Amino acid sequence: MTTGPGQITTNPMDELTAEDVAAFLMDHPDFLARRPDLLRHLLAPTAPEMGQGIVDIRERILEKLRGEVGRLSDQQQLLVDTTRANMMNLRRVHAAVLHLLSCRGLEAMVQAITSDLAVLLDLDGAALVVEQPEGPIASIGPAGLGMAHHGTINRVMGRADVALQSDILGSVEVWGHQAGLIRSQALVRLRLGDGEEATPALLAFGSAEPETFHPGQATDLLLFLSGVVERVIAAYLDPAPAW
Repeated sequence: MTTGPGQITTNPMDELTAEDVAAFLMDHPDFLARRPDLLRHLLAPTAPEMGQGIVDIRERILEKLRGEVGRLSDQQQLLVDTTRANMMNLRRVHAAVLHLLSCRGLEAMVQAITSDLAVLLDLDGAALVVEQPEGPIASIGPAGLGMAHHGTINRVMGRADVALQSDILGSVEVWGHQAGLIRSQALVRLRLGDGEEATPALLAFGSAEPETFHPGQATDLLLFLSGVVERVIAAYLDPAPAW
């Protein structure tokens, strides 16, 4: 029952009536404007119910409003899902960086990059490829390190420092025996060392899903992780200072 303008009170023995709702809406004409999500649940009266010859445009307005509310709800859900995915990726990258910083020695570092990063980042592959000087490829270096002919990285990357590629077949030059598994990839150019003496290198992340990586994705976290890899490896390659 109503006790005053705009007030509805009930007790356990009362039931809310249509008159109560009508009184509340009349006293609060902006209620549906403040709660547009309720419009999708309302049914407007049909023309026969309103009388012959009356053109009711409210149903069209309500349909439009319901569609707008649905669109906004979808956008809100997409934003929530995207935010959650970004936070998850951020946590994964943080865990990967801490793992890399805990490595002791170049061999452990390379092993962590080529074996552990894929697991930590929930991917299907990670590779580190280093160019050799001109001439035959020598099978040297830590286990898991990919060796490539001189000029390979420029051929794979072109002029880009970062490349995100979808719906591809992995290259043996980058992925070796894993090439058949890779269907999308993120490639980042590395420079190990200083100046013109820097050794060209490539850090690659791959997925068996064709759309895990694709052009247009943000690369901030990828560049951050690659920068950590570049600097840690460079520190191992630098000669120890004379104290």
